[in-house]
Amino acid sequence: LHLCDYNLETIETKNYNSSNAKHNLLLDVCMAAKYEGDLIKTHYTPYQLTYPGSGSITCTALARSFADIGDIVRGKDLFYGNPQESAQREQLESKLKDIFGIIYKELKNGKTNGAEELQKRYKDRKDPDFFKLREDWWTANRETVWKAITCKADTGNAYFRPTCDSADGNSKSQAHDKCRCKDKSFTKETDQVPTYFDYVPQYLR
Repeated sequence: LHLCDYNLETIETKNYNSSNAKHNLLLDVCMAAKYEGDLIKTHYTPYQLTYPGSGSITCTALARSFADIGDIVRGKDLFYGNPQESAQREQLESKLKDIFGIIYKELKNGKTNGAEELQKRYKDRKDPDFFKLREDWWTANRETVWKAITCKADTGNAYFRPTCDSADGNSKSQAHDKCRCKDKSFTKETDQVPTYFDYVPQYLR
């Protein structure tokens, strides 16, 4: 996930303030996801030309990188690689803590609805690394990040197993186009993310 790391590592916390932190973070994460998706598509396109019908491999690769991005955002990334890579990861983690600290202050200052409940949920003394806030941020924005990482996926790229909610609500359908779920008429994309790799521990993926 070197390219993704590179794009996230270029985040400048000086550009963040209480009014734009959550929006700028989503923009930066989505840009990193988009470039990561472009890299994966470039890497797997020759393979697909050689082996037609291998679109599920592309979706699986996108899903794994998507999960890695989720781990980085939530502070759950276990892979630090060589000393240089480790130093870069630590620097990125420090930046993310600062950014989520800014987002926390916005919540703490009561600038959002339900501020009192949010303050109780995100007490920084009990969670100095803002893990709970980071988890909630990812839950709220994972669908947008998935759209970013799959924006260049090809028509026909399908996820390897049926995970999309079907029209009857009692079964699952497969994401057949650009690794994205469709509505019951199969004409429009839904907000559902077809993968749950981001909820699987990193060492099991």
